[in-house]
Amino acid sequence: MDWLKIGSALFLVAMMVLIFPQMRKAVKTAPKGTAKDWQAFLLPVIGVVLFVILLIAMVR
Repeated sequence: MDWLKIGSALFLVAMMVLIFPQMRKAVKTAPKGTAKDWQAFLLPVIGVVLFVILLIAMVR
């Protein structure tokens, strides 16, 4: 294992250690989603899935 891989691994571990407290705080203070928020999220996702299925069906 060369020094570049060792340095990269140490850098990734340091990033996870430094980011974890901020991530935990952000998760605690994040607003909870309402039913309307979930509907606004799911409708475009379902639309994209149906569009991809349509494209696959057209290629066959």
